Amino acid sequence: MSICACLASDELALLDALAHPVTFGAKETLFVQGQPAEAVYNLTGGAVRLYKLLPDGRRQIVGFALPGDFLGLAMRDAFGFSADAIETVTACAFPRSAYSALVDAKPHLLRRLHDYATHELTLAQEQMLLLGRRNAEERLVCFLLTMRERWARLGRSTTTIELPMSRQDIADFLGLTIETVSRTFSKLARNRKILIVPDGVRLLDIEGMTSLAAA
Repeated sequence: MSICACLASDELALLDALAHPVTFGAKETLFVQGQPAEAVYNLTGGAVRLYKLLPDGRRQIVGFALPGDFLGLAMRDAFGFSADAIETVTACAFPRSAYSALVDAKPHLLRRLHDYATHELTLAQEQMLLLGRRNAEERLVCFLLTMRERWARLGRSTTTIELPMSRQDIADFLGLTIETVSRTFSKLARNRKILIVPDGVRLLDIEGMTSLAAA
């Protein structure tokens, strides 16, 4: 699923030569909305919250980045959102000028970037639908199933779902209060849909949750 999947081994070596390994501690900021976009980041470990600052000072979480994800691909002069490390994060940072030159020289990488951008647009549209037309339980179930799919792509468990983000992060992402998110987690647990475990949840009724998400 990574953009790098379209590169040959010699091209991956070229990309690797441009990379600068970086590490961010938990709660450390990778970049801030409006900051000059001087680098492209490829996450290799950890999870990142992505958010926009609203005019009234509130934040709206727009997504969570996981290993394999690229940040800063929009090729804008400034970052369109802020990014904070949820836990310790490792990444490869590529100078934007060098990365842009590589994209210009490798048309197939540009096509992969276009595919990635299309995928991101689809996710944004699904998020708008999620917030506008579903109740709290449906929103949370959709979120858990999406996280299950994303972890599956990385070869992780599809039964016990890692949730490195806080309940508040999930609430901000889903457009709910933290109290509503906590009550909905408890309801799903009482109904034997999930089992809450340290750092995540175990999905007990994937078929039933999938039916609810598709309703």
